Amino acid sequence: MLKIQNIVCALVLTGLIAAGALADNWSHWRGPGSAGVGPDGTFPTKWSKTENVVWKVDLPGRGSSTPIVWEDYIFVTCGSDANNALLCFDRQGNKRWEKTFGRERAGKNRKASGSNPSPVTDGQRVWVYFKSGDFACVDFDGNVVWQKNLQADYGEDTLWWDLGTSPVLTKEFVVVACMQEGPSYLAGFDRQSGEVVWKVDRLFNTPIESDQSYTTPVVLSEGGEETIIVLGADHVTAHDATSGEELWRVGLNPKQGENFRSIASPVVIDELLIAPYARGDTLTAIRLGGRGDVTGSHVAWVQEDAASDVPTPAVADGKIYVCRDRGEVLCLDAQTGEKLWGQRMERNRTAYSSSPMLAGGHLYVTREDGKTFVLDVNNGGKLVATNELDEQTVATPVFADGKILIRTMESLYCIGR
Repeated sequence: MLKIQNIVCALVLTGLIAAGALADNWSHWRGPGSAGVGPDGTFPTKWSKTENVVWKVDLPGRGSSTPIVWEDYIFVTCGSDANNALLCFDRQGNKRWEKTFGRERAGKNRKASGSNPSPVTDGQRVWVYFKSGDFACVDFDGNVVWQKNLQADYGEDTLWWDLGTSPVLTKEFVVVACMQEGPSYLAGFDRQSGEVVWKVDRLFNTPIESDQSYTTPVVLSEGGEETIIVLGADHVTAHDATSGEELWRVGLNPKQGENFRSIASPVVIDELLIAPYARGDTLTAIRLGGRGDVTGSHVAWVQEDAASDVPTPAVADGKIYVCRDRGEVLCLDAQTGEKLWGQRMERNRTAYSSSPMLAGGHLYVTREDGKTFVLDVNNGGKLVATNELDEQTVATPVFADGKILIRTMESLYCIGR
């Protein structure tokens, strides 16, 4: 009997250790808090196609979305036989299931695809959105809870390039922003049924192309109330998460510059909203709160030539980390916008689309050719490693349980020791 009890205890202990080893969840493309910051712990700084690769899987089609992770589940979207697809893997890289949602609409840009938006999860269900307008909810067993097409319901995609905004979750709803030429809106959908609960127009009179946005909203608590903040069409707007009602706005284009379409998303740090804009020419810090047009009262600072056009900044410990599109990396003081340090990655004709990630005291910046540079943020951004996968990469790395998931256009890598 004692031997059996010992075996049972060992099995229980093994289960607890296994559960504890999978403690880090990554429910959204920018990670916990949407700040571009990984969990505590140590992560690999050196890898290649053959070194420190725990596993690699080839995906059935192209995709540029960032994977998400919940316990032993990894979810990633891509094309599959000319359809939009959601694939589910376990943490060992074994495929659990695949579901498809309508016909894939291929990307116009060479670095885009029909699967630019990243999925989001609450730990029970996953919501996916595709360039084709297909929008769906799936449970962890791969059962489709509901499916609809937002372009069929609310109008065709008029973006010049490729739809890229990802859905986000509030306490009650799954929310999608549509900012484009013509009808634009912010809408909240019932998580369980997919029925629209509220939908508000978001229309501004802007110069050519400035009405178009590829950014993802940020959800936060503001004055004890849940708020959705949206960047695009020359403005930052804040909305009540229960109704979509606009609470405040800030204008970002006082000189009415043309072609200021917006790609990099906003981030929040220390009661400041940080907004990259003007194709990477301006970085604006906005104090949260207020009502109505607060452009004249709530702009804390504006820094020129310190922003990014495509990569979204990371924020932590009073600092903003920016990876500019040609490989200049900057660390700024969040309260003042003052530049604390800067480093320039090796010169190359290849740009940066992946957003920088902060983890284990290092900043990870990935170039579109799949080369990742690792910088020591506690030592002035000193370069400590360069790592090549030699595959086109625009998705953002994911950090969980001491490992890094890197999604290239056609593969998914798990990097670890």
